Formats: sequence, structure tokens, C-alpha cells
Amino acid sequence: MKYFIIAGEQSGDLHGSNLVRELFKADQNAEIKCWGGDLMESAGAELLIHYRNTAFMGFLVVIKNLGVINRNLALCRHQISEFKPDVVILIDYPGFNFRIAEFACKSGIKVFYYISPKLWAWKENRVKRVRKYVDRMYIIFPFEVEFYKKHNIEVEYRGNPLLDETEKRLKDFCEHSDIRGSLGLDNRPLIALLAGSRTHEVAHILPKMIESVSHFPGYQFVIAGVKNLPDELYYKIIGNNKVKLIKDKTYEILYLSEAALVASGTATLETALFRVPQVVCFKGEAISMLIAWAVIKVKYISLVNLIIGNEAVKELIQYSLNEKNLVEELKAILPGGLKRERLLGDYNKIREILGPAGASERIAADIVRILKGIKA
Repeated sequence: MKYFIIAGEQSGDLHGSNLVRELFKADQNAEIKCWGGDLMESAGAELLIHYRNTAFMGFLVVIKNLGVINRNLALCRHQISEFKPDVVILIDYPGFNFRIAEFACKSGIKVFYYISPKLWAWKENRVKRVRKYVDRMYIIFPFEVEFYKKHNIEVEYRGNPLLDETEKRLKDFCEHSDIRGSLGLDNRPLIALLAGSRTHEVAHILPKMIESVSHFPGYQFVIAGVKNLPDELYYKIIGNNKVKLIKDKTYEILYLSEAALVASGTATLETALFRVPQVVCFKGEAISMLIAWAVIKVKYISLVNLIIGNEAVKELIQYSLNEKNLVEELKAILPGGLKRERLLGDYNKIREILGPAGASERIAADIVRILKGIKA
């Protein structure tokens, strides 16, 4: 079978890489081409374009890059037409992927959506496109079942693929001291800074995170950077602050950390699965935030809180993301802090809600089964 997979950002590349590996196991004759990143390529897919050239988020950022986005859409349609896949598999990234879904559907190609867009948060009317253009929707959060049921779309929760990755990495990690040495870290306790994977996220959020550094002299602060962003971006923000930048070692950094400041997104759930107490941070352009506040329909922005249904982790958004609040909330989740044990207890509940690992394997097997016309 021939598979064309589209992931438009770092988290999609991670999930896509695990799916690619499982597709090769389930279908030994699989031929896979993708839009994604280094992880999907290392898993064996032919990488056609990197997500660093496609990841645009925020109203103004999208407007400024409309020409690039339209050229990318035209290129993607052309590559799909040339490849003639048996299925197009879309990973989140709705603004781009729904347009590709329409094209693929009208071209007679099956469309599977792996990792539903967050339609329950905003732009709920897009669910009509799911009904019209998507043959099968795979969800990774239990609460999404009810959302789609409300719209008369049958979906099934088969687990969350982040569990696959985090459990695998936790088993592989060696003693703390060995990891510290390999990363060039000393023996002081560590606080992780996860400021996102896009330029505008880092530019808006990391400066606020760094304001807290001087208040915790007994800790070493480490930025979990991403290699698709230039070092200069980070170092310009770091300035003279005592903060270390380490790229593409996020899980190693989380494994060593006592606490973390985390930009909203998939990283909030990854941090929870590593059982690292966290404060969730988000700040964006004023116009984009005004639009978001007008249309977002959910009570929380972090996956941790959405899954458990209450404010397990503190969310500091826009103007509440300031030095005073960051210091106060960080003290509360460090060892001896008032909120630490309660938060770790909530992490246990989240793990129970998500269920067992193995989602990537189960979903890949289901994709191959459907394409081969095998009844369940």
C-alpha cells in the first residue's frame, strides 16, 4: 500500500514517526511519503518537505505568509497526484490539512485523520468537513468521543500515542548522573523551560520565563530547544542570564527536572507523563489573542487540565504571565511547595484516564485492515 502522511509541526512529527514504524510492521510492502520532520524520515518515510517550512500559527503570522501557504498547498496537491497513494493520512494541522482532505476526497483517495484537530476548542463548524471529506477519524483523548457523538460522527478512542513514546524513553534512560554528564549539567536541581517549537512562540514566551531565573539561585535552568530554530533566537533572549540551551533533548531534560515552565501544547501532556510539576505559559500577539478569546470555547488551554476536567496545573496566559505570578507558582510546585503533591496525584489520574500504551500499533493495524478490506 502507498501512504501519504502530512504533519505540520514538531508534535505531529513525533506522532507520525511512531505511526510510520507501526505501518511498516503491519504492511511489509508499505511505501510512505510524508510532509513532516526528521523523526518521520528516520522512521523510514520519504520526507518531501520539512515542517519548519510549513508551521505558521497566529492570525498575523498566517496573513503574512499566505503566499507561502498557497504555494505549499499547490505543491502538496501535485505530489499527491503524482504519487497516487491508497490513503492520505492527516495529523492535526487543520488549516492546511482540511484543504488537502477536500482535494484527496474529490480525487477518489481515502482520507484518514490521525489525531483530530481541536475542533472542540474553536471553529467547531469545521466538523462538517470531517463528515464530508474524512473516511475515518482517530482520536487521542477520551473526551473527544462525546464531542463527535454530538455531531453524529462515530469515533473510537484507541489510546494516546504519547504514552508509547514516553514509556519507551523512560525505560531506555540510564542513571541520572550519566544523563547529566552527557548534557554537560552539574549536580544542582534542574528547572526546565519548554518555550515551544515555533519562532513566534519562543519570541513571546521565553523572555517571560527567564524573568523568574534570578529568584531561584539554587537551581539550574535549562531551555529544551528545538533544532529547527536558530541558536541566535535563543541566545538573544537569554542575554546575560544563567540559562543553558540544549537542543533536541527534551525528554532527557524532563527526566532530570524538578519542575518545568511549559508553553501550552503537546508539551504539557509530555511533562505530565514524565511526572514533572509544571506551570503552563502562553503569550501571543495582541490581535491574535483577542481573536482567540472571542472564539475559543474551552475553559482551559492545557491538555492536562482538559483531560482531567479541572485546573490541575496553573495556566498563566497573556497578561497574567508575569514575573510575580511565575515566581509564586513555581515556588508552589518545587519540592516542599504547597501544590506539588496534589499535582502529582492529578498526574496519576490522567495516566489512568488515558489507559494503556500501544495506540500507534493499534491504529496502524486498523488502517492497514481497512485498506485491505479485512473485516474487524
